[in-house]
Amino acid sequence: MKTAVFGGGCFWCTEAVFQMLKGVNKVESGYAGGSVANPSYERVSMGNTGHAEVIRVTYDPAVITYEDLLTVFFGSHDPTTPNRQGNDVGEQYRSVILYQTDDEKNVAERVAKEIQESLKDSTRVITQISPLKEFYPAEEYHKNYYKQNSSAPYCMLIIEPKVEKVRKRFAQLVNPGA
Repeated sequence: MKTAVFGGGCFWCTEAVFQMLKGVNKVESGYAGGSVANPSYERVSMGNTGHAEVIRVTYDPAVITYEDLLTVFFGSHDPTTPNRQGNDVGEQYRSVILYQTDDEKNVAERVAKEIQESLKDSTRVITQISPLKEFYPAEEYHKNYYKQNSSAPYCMLIIEPKVEKVRKRFAQLVNPGA
């Protein structure tokens, strides 16, 4: 098994998306990319820790590749909007890939460049590609948020459309019945 760390807005959304994928064993919400040790949701939400809401994906590279994960990552959020995804605003919602190896860095940079080249207008991919220094797991009540709260308004209005988009767009990577 390998791990990958991504931030693409609210971690409830990204967790729900990546939990559906074939070859993904575990998805953990957390915080990374900042300067404060042991951050809390409250501190990160204030926007003064430098951390982003991220997920750590544990996956089987024999079933799903890092590049496939990146393809879903870029295709499930807007990598051209700085510090915002939908109604979630602040640096904690930035688009970020936190690599752990030079190979991950190279693949992430190549995929980001390909996404950039595919854009028809002057829009720029602003996804940060940075080394992972530390991953801090989120508080217990954030874990499996969508699965445990699917009837909550935020889940129905924000997460469900994103999950449906991924189901359709990346059907070949989604577990049947997910």
